[in-house]
Amino acid sequence: MSLYKGLPFYLLAFCFLATAEVVPAQEPGQEKFEKRVIAKGISDPWEIVFGPDAHLWVTESKEYRVLRVDPATGNKEVLADLSSEKTFPNYDKVSDSIDGGKPAPQGGLMGMALHPHLLDGKPFVYLAFVYDFEGKDRPGDGQGPQDQGFHFKTKIVRYTYNVESKKLEKPETVCDQISGSNDHNGGRLLISAINGNAYLFYSVGDMGSGQFKNAARTNYAQDLNVYEGKMLRFNTEPDKDTDRIDSWIPDDNPFNKTKQNAVWSLGHRNAQGLAEINVNGKPVIFSSEHGPFSDDEINIIKRGRNYGHPLVIGFADGNYNGLSAGVTNRDSLPGKWNTTYPFIENEQRNAKQLKNFEPPIKSFFGTKNRRLLAFADTIRSGKESPEWPSLAPSGIAAYTSGAIPGWKNSLLVSSLKQGKIVRLKLNATYTGIEEERDYFASKVRYRDVAVSADGLKIYAITDKSAVTSGPSGENPEESTEEGAIIEFTFKP
Repeated sequence: MSLYKGLPFYLLAFCFLATAEVVPAQEPGQEKFEKRVIAKGISDPWEIVFGPDAHLWVTESKEYRVLRVDPATGNKEVLADLSSEKTFPNYDKVSDSIDGGKPAPQGGLMGMALHPHLLDGKPFVYLAFVYDFEGKDRPGDGQGPQDQGFHFKTKIVRYTYNVESKKLEKPETVCDQISGSNDHNGGRLLISAINGNAYLFYSVGDMGSGQFKNAARTNYAQDLNVYEGKMLRFNTEPDKDTDRIDSWIPDDNPFNKTKQNAVWSLGHRNAQGLAEINVNGKPVIFSSEHGPFSDDEINIIKRGRNYGHPLVIGFADGNYNGLSAGVTNRDSLPGKWNTTYPFIENEQRNAKQLKNFEPPIKSFFGTKNRRLLAFADTIRSGKESPEWPSLAPSGIAAYTSGAIPGWKNSLLVSSLKQGKIVRLKLNATYTGIEEERDYFASKVRYRDVAVSADGLKIYAITDKSAVTSGPSGENPEESTEEGAIIEFTFKP
């Protein structure tokens, strides 16, 4: 006879409740994850995507390879080797005594986007990579004769994925008119649907124009005629325009006038992260962007808006009044701070004067004016460069699953400087941040982050080295997991 037979219902229910295991809720920031290194030794991975085939798609920035990785076994397949598509060698592997000290581009093979219908009728993969260096045949380090900058060229190419051979084939150039540099290339791709049509977005940095060895290079982040410091929008398939370049540019882009223009928004410094969340049936695009000495940003990318750089840094709160977005010790360069970056007399006034200015929804480390001036004075004097607090955000991912309690509608931001993934919980209107938590602290540079389809696994990729010196320098100090794909599995 059952032990519980004959008991009243309320006592029967109590018995079952009393014998059930009570699992305490995990506090935000204290969630438990199981860590597993899937693969190591990858040549500076730049982008990671959890594909519709339940595999991880990864770009190797310096080897110019696209990998398809089985997350269960770590087995790697090479889908494409694009090293022959560039006109210059891997300068990181060439002695300065031979190449004259020529720099590698920041990134190399960078962004990747898989068409949403990759496995059902639209087998397209979009890649962005630096393909040419104007200074490759010059003596010495290849600086430009006009501005001493390092001028590279970047292109976006659409490939067709052959499911049977597991190869990327039939390259079609979307755009090869994008500037490149050894600094601030941006380099992130995202496909987003607007009114039911899929479009390709690409973030272009300001080329580091105004700082380091590019200090004399003109900054074009506010110039609509130059694809630098911009967010670009392209078609995912060519339209009916007869011109090849125009056919990839949407006819309704906001700055199309006498000619087609791929610019979607302007005033960006170095956006290395793009992610999308669907809000009430409409996509909202978020970017993560590097600030100069402070004020790394999270932005909502909107049609035709101006994000302020280099005239407003972070919020228009005045902390950059009397400064520029870059400083050098080269007295031959213009202005108080020896740079082609414009002098910021008053951020608040600049924000009012800029047409369609759009502030960030989050600004990290909004350092006070007095401290920023001290940083700038130290750099201008030629002394050792000071350390300043910064997240150095790179790739971001949208977390929209309900699998991890409290995480739904969050942005996961990878940090190059602080060795962590930051979770930013969006508010109810998706216009601000209501919670910020840190996860997965380690001695690494997290380059990008992705989420599994079931929302239970977070995937991160790490740079080859733990820190850099300047825009793209290597540091011999190794990270704890260099060039790795790391899986973090949520444990309820």
